[in-house]
This record gives sequence, C-alpha cells and structure tokens, in this order.
Amino acid sequence: MQITIDLPDHLQLTEADLRQELAIALFQQERITLGSASQLAGMHQIEFQRLIASRGINIHYDVDDLKQDLKNLREEGW
Repeated sequence: MQITIDLPDHLQLTEADLRQELAIALFQQERITLGSASQLAGMHQIEFQRLIASRGINIHYDVDDLKQDLKNLREEGW
C-alpha cells in the first residue's frame, strides 16, 4: 500500500522521519509490537528502543508481543 501525504514545505520531514513518527505513535498506542515498530521505523530494535526512551516512552512488551514478533520473523523467512 502506498499513501501520499502533502505536507507544508517548512516541516522539512524526510520519509525516514515520517516512518519513525508513525512507528512511535502506533507503538505508544499499543497497536503494534516493538519488533513491528522497529521494522516500520527502518531501525534495529535496540536503536528504536533508544529512540523511544529518549522521548520518555515506556516499553510495553509481554509474552503476546514476543509471540507476534516470532510469527512475523517466521513469515519473513528469518
């Protein structure tokens, strides 16, 4: 799926910036797991954890999140 968003020029956000912001928002709302958020942001999971920690966002990660991440990895051929 591809989405086009028109933003004011003065924002000067890159695609990477937007992906990170979307990943953070969805993770914070508990709509995606830490692993999925890291992938969406295009970052290694540790790097993403540092990013959200720098913003004071707590990591919520439980057994269900682990199971979902393992399922996602299997589907991607890891």
